[in-house]
Amino acid sequence: MRMQTRENLAGWAFISLNLIGYFLFKLVPLVLAGVLSFTKFNLAAGFKKMEFVGVENFVKMFGDKIFRVSVTNTILYAIVMVPVAIFLSLILAVILDKYVYGKGVMRLAYYLPNISSMVAVSVVWMILFLPSYGPINTVLQNLGIKNPPRWLNASSTSLISIIIVGVWQRLGYNIIIVLAGLQGISQSLYEAAEIDGANVVQKFFYITIPGLSNTLFFLTMISFISSFQVFTPVQVMTQGGPGTSSSVLVYYIYKKAFQQNDIGYASAMAWILFLLVFVFSAARMLMNRKKED
Repeated sequence: MRMQTRENLAGWAFISLNLIGYFLFKLVPLVLAGVLSFTKFNLAAGFKKMEFVGVENFVKMFGDKIFRVSVTNTILYAIVMVPVAIFLSLILAVILDKYVYGKGVMRLAYYLPNISSMVAVSVVWMILFLPSYGPINTVLQNLGIKNPPRWLNASSTSLISIIIVGVWQRLGYNIIIVLAGLQGISQSLYEAAEIDGANVVQKFFYITIPGLSNTLFFLTMISFISSFQVFTPVQVMTQGGPGTSSSVLVYYIYKKAFQQNDIGYASAMAWILFLLVFVFSAARMLMNRKKED
């Protein structure tokens, strides 16, 4: 019994720092945001002038046009960026795995954007997207396109520009995960398929894709959760503009909380974001469970 107690204490000691960090930096802020979402609270005025307003902040969202646009842009960003990033990473990972020498160097090259500072990356892409002298439009003009997109300066292309940056930044991580998944597919399956006369496309769709189903599900889950929280490219590159064309939910929460000092309303929106991620995650897990059954 003493040995069991000692082992339990040792186990709790090992995870104590993580538990304390989770409690202080995850659970407490989550509960506090829930409380503040029912109040009218100005950060500059302090807690003494905090006023309880019930569900007023949540009702206010239905009439807030910028909030609706931000939610729509967030969903559009997610449903475009995630499939494109996963599709491209799947193709590139298969090419790297089978048809490229020096895989280690190439993996590092593709992974570098994922560990680079997103602020620095956003600044570089701002330069690339310059409408008049940017390298992207210079290339397009040399190819014969007289009026290339204005990218970050136009309402019609600002969100597309953010999506392009998101795809580029996400590719490296996805490729590494897909490459790891490819190592788990038995080569005997490909050899048997070759004997039966299967071509490259057939092997890709009937062996590679099914063999990577769990890996692709994992990437889809974490990519969607990450995409719902996109912030840095919007903050650095567009500030939600032109107008509200590239405003996303996290940026609008930040704007309300730290620029307009409306902490109560920002907390209510943060809970909506939490519920959005939770509902999506739960739906995807149920879909995966039904698939396994």
